[in-house]
Amino acid sequence: MADSGFRGPKEIFRAFQWSLKGLKATYQAEASFRMEIYLCIILIPLAIWLAQTPIELILLIGSCLLVLLIEIINSAIEAIVDLVCGEERHELAGRAKDMGSAAVFMAQMIVLLVWGVICYQNLLV
Repeated sequence: MADSGFRGPKEIFRAFQWSLKGLKATYQAEASFRMEIYLCIILIPLAIWLAQTPIELILLIGSCLLVLLIEIINSAIEAIVDLVCGEERHELAGRAKDMGSAAVFMAQMIVLLVWGVICYQNLLV
C-alpha cells in the first residue's frame, strides 16, 4: 500500500508506541544505555540547579540526551551487524561496531565540554 504522507492521530500514536518499544528494548539489552539513563537521572536535576539561562539549560540537558540518542543508534548498528554476521568475524562488521562506539565516545566528550565550561563559568568565575 502506498504511503499517502498523511499522519493522523492513530499513526502518530502508533509511531509513539514503536518509539517506546525501542527505548524499552535498548534499556533491556544494553547495560551502557542503562548506566547513561541513571546518569541522566542525576544530571538533569543538577542541570536545572546549575543553569543560569535557558540556553545553558538546553545545552546541559541536550548534551545528556545526545549521548542517549547516539547510544540507541549504536545499539541498532550492533544488532544489525550481529544479525547479519552472527558469530563470524568480519573486518567491516568490526569497523561498523567500532565507529558506533566512537560516536558514543564523541557524544560523551560533548557532555564533558558543555558541563565543564558551564560549571567553570557558573561556579568558579
